[in-house]
Amino acid sequence: MSLLRTAFRPSVLSARVRQYATEAPQKKSNLVPMTLAVGGLGGLAFYVWSTRTGASSEPLPSALNSDQFVSFKVKKVVPYNHNSSTFIFELPPKTSSKLPVASCVVVQAEDPEALKDKKGNPVVRPYTPISAAENTGEIAFLIKRYETGVMSKHFHTLKPGDSLKIKGPIPKFPYKENEFDEVALIGGGSGITPLYQVITHALSSPSNTTKFKLLFSNVTEEDILMREDLDALAKKHPKTLEVVYLLDKPKDDWKGPKGFISSDVIKKYVSPATSERTMVMVCGPPGQVAAIAGKKDGFKQGEIGGVLKELGYTSDQVFKF
Repeated sequence: MSLLRTAFRPSVLSARVRQYATEAPQKKSNLVPMTLAVGGLGGLAFYVWSTRTGASSEPLPSALNSDQFVSFKVKKVVPYNHNSSTFIFELPPKTSSKLPVASCVVVQAEDPEALKDKKGNPVVRPYTPISAAENTGEIAFLIKRYETGVMSKHFHTLKPGDSLKIKGPIPKFPYKENEFDEVALIGGGSGITPLYQVITHALSSPSNTTKFKLLFSNVTEEDILMREDLDALAKKHPKTLEVVYLLDKPKDDWKGPKGFISSDVIKKYVSPATSERTMVMVCGPPGQVAAIAGKKDGFKQGEIGGVLKELGYTSDQVFKF
């Protein structure tokens, strides 16, 4: 196990999770910016595609601050489905988020006193943007509204001109190219966002040889977030990405797997625990994470449990976002 990977393993990650990393500046590029035209894509698919294909003539500074919250105004709200929308925030000109992979940010209401938890503390929640780290002047979040989610409900009250405080980046998992032969990504609902961050980063490299298996569960077909983008990636990278959608309540014409992500599903699609260079990353609602990999302990990883423990996977082979 590499020194870098060991330094961020669950046993020591908790001591570092609130230490916000700053990405080193990239070397200056001599590439001339390119303008690409795309037709036939709409909504979120076009937005994500466009933010990931623009080239920049020189590196952009980060608009984020790893030491304190910074207020950003909502530029646009784009409905995605019946309970999810993309919230696009305006960054200062000629700046970007510069988020390293894999990392996230934490958000807080513009008025911390207006949104508190049961203990009277300001509500702070982690989120992973769907926009590219080099996207100029914008940062976007795809947010699903959960009835029990204090911050997700607050997001859905925001309109253009409103502000939200953002702080970061927070390092999560130090992704290293080709460290693993296979990475299984198990997600549910809006838990797709950090998994998507890893996938798009890895597959953007022509040197990538790691095979990714995404098991993505949702209640209905309409609940599947970023499906157009995931399908496009799988079509473009058929040898290194396999996407499997599972539904709890499918319609009669659904041809994919049904039900929860069980031990049988994992055994069917994921390399066994005996494969040393296999990694499993999990992100979803707390109940799903607990059932698959054991409960998280706040920002700490918590003990390995659930289906993955039953199948013999160890804490070194599992990471919970």
